[in-house]
Amino acid sequence: MTNIETRPVPSTITSEEIQTGQAMCPYCGVGCLINIKTRHNQVIELRGTPDSPVNKGLLCPKGALLGPVLDLPGRLLHPQSRAHRHENFTTLTWAETITQISTHLRAILEKYGPDAVAIYGSGQLDTESWYLANKLFKGYLGSNHVDSNSRLCMASAVVAYNTTLGSDGPPTCYEDIDYSDCFLIAGSNMADAHPVTFQFVKARRSANPATKIIVLDPRLTNTAKQADIHVPLQPGSDIAFFNALGRIFLDRGAADGDFIAQHTANFEAYANHLRSLDLDELAQICGVPLALIQRVAEVIMRANGWLSFYCMGLGQSTVGTAKHQALIDLHLMLGQIGKKGAGPFSLTGQPNAMGGRELGGLAHLLPGYRQIENDAQRYEVENYWGVPTGSIHPQRGLTAIEIFQALESGRIKAIWIAATNPLVSLPNLAQAKRALAHAELVIVQDCFETETSQVADFVLPTAQWIEKECTMTNSERRVTRNMKLAEPPAAAKPDWWIFSQVAQAMGYAGFDFTDNRQIWDEYRQLTAGRPCDQAGMTNERLLEGPLQWPCPTADHPGTPRRYENHRFATPDGLARFIACDHHAPKETASPAFPLVLTTGRLASQWHTMTRTGKIPKLANQAPLPYIEIHPADAQKYAISSGDEVIVGSIRGEIRVQSKISERVQPGVVFMPFHWGDLFAPGQATNNLTLDLFDPVSKEPEYKACAVSVRRAI
Repeated sequence: MTNIETRPVPSTITSEEIQTGQAMCPYCGVGCLINIKTRHNQVIELRGTPDSPVNKGLLCPKGALLGPVLDLPGRLLHPQSRAHRHENFTTLTWAETITQISTHLRAILEKYGPDAVAIYGSGQLDTESWYLANKLFKGYLGSNHVDSNSRLCMASAVVAYNTTLGSDGPPTCYEDIDYSDCFLIAGSNMADAHPVTFQFVKARRSANPATKIIVLDPRLTNTAKQADIHVPLQPGSDIAFFNALGRIFLDRGAADGDFIAQHTANFEAYANHLRSLDLDELAQICGVPLALIQRVAEVIMRANGWLSFYCMGLGQSTVGTAKHQALIDLHLMLGQIGKKGAGPFSLTGQPNAMGGRELGGLAHLLPGYRQIENDAQRYEVENYWGVPTGSIHPQRGLTAIEIFQALESGRIKAIWIAATNPLVSLPNLAQAKRALAHAELVIVQDCFETETSQVADFVLPTAQWIEKECTMTNSERRVTRNMKLAEPPAAAKPDWWIFSQVAQAMGYAGFDFTDNRQIWDEYRQLTAGRPCDQAGMTNERLLEGPLQWPCPTADHPGTPRRYENHRFATPDGLARFIACDHHAPKETASPAFPLVLTTGRLASQWHTMTRTGKIPKLANQAPLPYIEIHPADAQKYAISSGDEVIVGSIRGEIRVQSKISERVQPGVVFMPFHWGDLFAPGQATNNLTLDLFDPVSKEPEYKACAVSVRRAI
């Protein structure tokens, strides 16, 4: 292990003054608001904000235990670099760091051109910071190789919203829970991954016992245990299930003919596709009785308000886009959209995954949901930024997996990684490690030491959470201004400051900001007239409280729910039906690898454990990585509960503890993905997963790969 200088955070505030304010939780995309008191750089009180419509005072265990995060071990405190990766790091001043990084980037650009540089960001970056990075790379360096770990979880949802409704961004809001009498939860273990929102779903059913909760999941998750109907689909069979529902709706005359005629297009082609399908064959693909699918259909058809929640279980697939489209088709068919209590609601897994999409932090986007390959939209941004026409490359850049493949091939020479840990979170980690080993320049910008920072050339320490003022957007398009309530330790700086300093050192105008509020003013005005219009969200208004977009003017109250006039964001205002075919996962069970591995999250951990793995009350709930295996499979392979087992795929092997459980189906095994080399050396789940991806969204297929399991000798 290389020697990165880290130590527990010293207090930097000497005053006895207590600071109070509000900030969003820095974990998932629910966006829980928290009332916080600090003193001496320590959190002395932390409570959910009672009047927040997002969480109404509730916090999940991770949020409730945020207090220690300012003092956890492993904080990065000073900029560091090294000439060779086998050497220890040397501490630098910021002036030295900015000079050296700008020099290295300039040399690579001069030698190889803009196609050789890339940045890989995160849904944890605040809007102001990610906006500046996007502006620097696309507008000034000339590289569209700007992507995010949001590609790994939300890209299919983005494409599906765009192709069916005309715009990214959920049409729904949390208030819809109070008006719905049918919840379909697909590919989401809400009880563990979005627990506060799930509490409100359960509360709605308690207040209105006729309300039904339907859960689609191969595994009996904590969410599925609370369901009125659990449908244990075979991994990857979601499209077949949605098409079966559609066929039943069609056969039963449940389609909303008036809504379809007035507000949609392409229905006949979609209906003809459904009529060509055989219900018995679809049920066989799903691995469940047709009677169970019919029961689900009947519950949905009876609903006054049908609200669907979905997450990575749908998107992390080589046909993830089509899975989302097939579900949205059903909402359009029944007219269950653009009204209270109804609609397709994608749940985001990071605090600013939505904001990153809005500001253009993906390889095909520019701020305001503009498309890079749209000439007029590209010119708008160039003009706004004051750069010459043609400064932004007219072709979309490489996406997350493609960037790492290009690093390994030598096409990309320099990678700047900000607020994410790809050496745990990317699939096929062996490839990701080879990629970074081939890079000429690796810059890692983070608040803690990670597996990725250990292989960097430069490590840049950043402020986290309430150590900076910043802006983020949650899953329901609610934009929140987080207050600064503590000082960052030692030399740590806000991400936006680092990007602005490097840009200025490279001689670029338009980056001389003195605070985040100036950046926000530039960004929000660039969204004017766009679907995600935030022009009316002035700094003054955000300091008073969160707002939901679209919010076009300073006196606009914000928009909880989109499309209530049933005019969609397409050029003609009509939503689009898209007929989708079932396709099996790319990797299926074989004699050598007879089990299908699906991956997911734990309630006690978040992402790669950078913070939650160091909080004992959370870490002790699952101290070691493990695999869940059905009793029949355990018997077949002579495995007992608690045995150390070797799990292998064509890409590698790891050793973990076995848990025998009927929560998984025979032939299917489950593993959480959180552990990396800092917590369980060599045992990361993503050593096994494959990096094939959806050809449209480029989101990889984490949820199904073929593995073998055997007892360790």
